[in-house]
Amino acid sequence: MPLVATSVVGARASQFSSSASSSARLLPALAHRTRAYRPLMTPAGSGRARLQVRAARLESTGVSVGFRGPQFELPEPMTGKIWTLDDFEGSPALLVMFICNLSICKTSEKRYCKAHLFLHGGLACVAISSNSVVTHPQDGPEHMIVDAEKFKYSFPYLYDESQEAAKAFQAVCTPEFYLFKKDGRRPFELFYHGQFDDSRPGSNVPVTGKDLSHAIDCALSGQEFPFVQRPSVGCSIKWNQ
Repeated sequence: MPLVATSVVGARASQFSSSASSSARLLPALAHRTRAYRPLMTPAGSGRARLQVRAARLESTGVSVGFRGPQFELPEPMTGKIWTLDDFEGSPALLVMFICNLSICKTSEKRYCKAHLFLHGGLACVAISSNSVVTHPQDGPEHMIVDAEKFKYSFPYLYDESQEAAKAFQAVCTPEFYLFKKDGRRPFELFYHGQFDDSRPGSNVPVTGKDLSHAIDCALSGQEFPFVQRPSVGCSIKWNQ
């Protein structure tokens, strides 16, 4: 599939130029809703054992083809805009990605940075971060803005503080990809819920996006996806306690 970015990219890119003022407006509003983070390591010499939070590796499961896209209402830290599923009603297909900030995974970095190249043929795309900021403050909204600017995301990157969106989608890991298709006035229905490609952290397999790319081609052209959908594999979503 020709990976050609359209005017969608340009439209989104224009928002990044004003990100400094936008983030300054939004962060105070989010600050009172974000719980304070206390380090999980005790001071040296205290005699207590250190507590470490480890991320379990999980596969995307839970929903099947035909699953209807859940409603959501989430803020975009970059701009302060509140996005809902209805904002994408005019698109024939919608890619929803549950992701985390990229400082922890270079393979994911390459995946997300390539994702904007799929924005053609009317495809819409949105990313959601649902990780708890209590255990993982690096996934908080201020760091989301940094990532969106650094990697020039051409899609909204939304903050799911309550984790209700992740639960509604039955998301379990990052990255996790949901490709929804819309036929006429029917609601968005799940077309593909699988891996980006065969790449995995430490596998030395090139990041190509071939599986997701093929699925997008099929969704936009009215074809059935001809292969078995292999689940996405990633770190577990960090749930609030």
